[in-house]
Amino acid sequence: MVQEEKTAYYIQLANGEIMRTSTVSPWNFRIYATDEEITQLRELFDANYAMEWEGFFRAHVPYVQYHFDRPNDRYDDNLKKIYEMIYELGDEEAKAYIKDMWRM
Repeated sequence: MVQEEKTAYYIQLANGEIMRTSTVSPWNFRIYATDEEITQLRELFDANYAMEWEGFFRAHVPYVQYHFDRPNDRYDDNLKKIYEMIYELGDEEAKAYIKDMWRM
Protein backbone atom coordinates (compact mmCIF):
# COMPACT_ATOMS: atom_id res chain seq x y z
CA MET A 1 0.00 0.00 0.00
CA VAL A 2 1.36 3.42 -1.00
CA GLN A 3 1.33 6.05 1.74
CA GLU A 4 -0.07 9.36 0.52
CA GLU A 5 2.23 12.29 1.24
CA LYS A 6 1.12 14.72 3.90
CA THR A 7 1.17 18.47 3.36
CA ALA A 8 1.39 21.24 5.94
CA TYR A 9 -1.85 23.19 6.47
CA TYR A 10 -2.65 26.06 8.78
CA ILE A 11 -5.97 26.09 10.62
CA GLN A 12 -7.88 29.19 11.74
CA LEU A 13 -10.38 27.65 14.13
CA ALA A 14 -12.79 30.56 14.63
CA ASN A 15 -13.85 30.72 10.99
CA GLY A 16 -13.01 27.17 9.92
CA GLU A 17 -10.33 28.30 7.51
CA ILE A 18 -7.83 25.75 6.18
CA MET A 19 -4.83 27.37 4.48
CA ARG A 20 -1.76 26.06 2.68
CA THR A 21 0.39 29.06 3.62
CA SER A 22 0.90 30.64 7.01
CA THR A 23 1.24 34.20 5.72
CA VAL A 24 -2.25 34.69 4.29
CA SER A 25 -4.13 35.03 7.57
CA PRO A 26 -3.60 34.45 11.29
CA TRP A 27 -3.77 30.78 12.20
CA ASN A 28 -4.11 28.70 15.37
CA PHE A 29 -2.74 25.27 14.47
CA ARG A 30 -0.33 23.70 11.99
CA ILE A 31 -1.26 20.20 10.86
CA TYR A 32 0.12 17.70 8.36
CA ALA A 33 -2.59 15.96 6.38
CA THR A 34 -3.43 14.08 3.20
CA ASP A 35 -6.04 15.36 0.77
CA GLU A 36 -8.54 12.88 2.22
CA GLU A 37 -7.90 14.03 5.79
CA ILE A 38 -8.35 17.67 4.76
CA THR A 39 -11.65 16.75 3.11
CA GLN A 40 -12.79 15.13 6.37
CA LEU A 41 -11.76 18.19 8.39
CA ARG A 42 -13.53 20.50 5.91
CA GLU A 43 -16.71 18.42 6.31
CA LEU A 44 -16.52 18.82 10.10
CA PHE A 45 -16.10 22.60 9.77
CA ASP A 46 -18.99 22.77 7.28
CA ALA A 47 -21.23 20.78 9.62
CA ASN A 48 -20.47 23.18 12.47
CA TYR A 49 -21.29 26.15 10.24
CA ALA A 50 -24.70 24.62 9.51
CA MET A 51 -25.24 23.97 13.23
CA GLU A 52 -24.39 27.60 14.01
CA TRP A 53 -27.41 28.60 11.93
CA GLU A 54 -29.62 26.12 13.77
CA GLY A 55 -28.43 27.60 17.05
CA PHE A 56 -29.07 31.12 15.79
CA PHE A 57 -32.68 30.31 14.99
CA ARG A 58 -33.14 28.39 18.26
CA ALA A 59 -31.83 31.39 20.21
CA HIS A 60 -34.84 33.35 19.03
CA VAL A 61 -37.26 30.91 20.66
CA PRO A 62 -37.43 32.23 24.24
CA TYR A 63 -39.18 29.25 25.83
CA VAL A 64 -36.45 26.71 24.92
CA GLN A 65 -33.95 26.56 27.76
CA TYR A 66 -30.24 26.42 26.99
CA HIS A 67 -29.69 23.00 28.57
CA PHE A 68 -32.34 21.55 26.21
CA ASP A 69 -30.55 22.92 23.18
CA ARG A 70 -29.85 19.93 20.90
CA PRO A 71 -28.26 21.98 18.08
CA ASN A 72 -25.81 23.38 20.61
CA ASP A 73 -25.04 19.87 21.91
CA ARG A 74 -24.38 18.67 18.35
CA TYR A 75 -22.16 21.70 17.73
CA ASP A 76 -20.14 20.95 20.89
CA ASP A 77 -19.79 17.26 19.97
CA ASN A 78 -18.64 18.18 16.48
CA LEU A 79 -16.16 20.72 17.83
CA LYS A 80 -14.65 17.95 19.96
CA LYS A 81 -14.21 15.89 16.78
CA ILE A 82 -12.46 18.85 15.14
CA TYR A 83 -10.07 19.19 18.08
CA GLU A 84 -9.43 15.42 18.07
CA MET A 85 -8.58 15.52 14.37
CA ILE A 86 -6.33 18.56 14.81
CA TYR A 87 -4.61 16.77 17.69
CA GLU A 88 -4.03 13.64 15.57
CA LEU A 89 -2.70 15.61 12.59
CA GLY A 90 -1.08 18.52 14.42
CA ASP A 91 2.54 19.37 15.03
CA GLU A 92 3.98 19.11 18.55
CA GLU A 93 2.87 22.65 19.43
CA ALA A 94 -0.74 21.92 18.43
CA LYS A 95 -0.75 18.66 20.37
CA ALA A 96 0.69 20.31 23.48
CA TYR A 97 -1.85 23.15 23.34
CA ILE A 98 -4.83 20.83 22.94
CA LYS A 99 -3.57 18.44 25.63
CA ASP A 100 -3.15 21.38 28.01
CA MET A 101 -6.58 22.77 27.07
CA TRP A 102 -8.32 19.47 27.99
CA ARG A 103 -6.72 19.56 31.45
CA MET A 104 -8.49 22.82 32.34
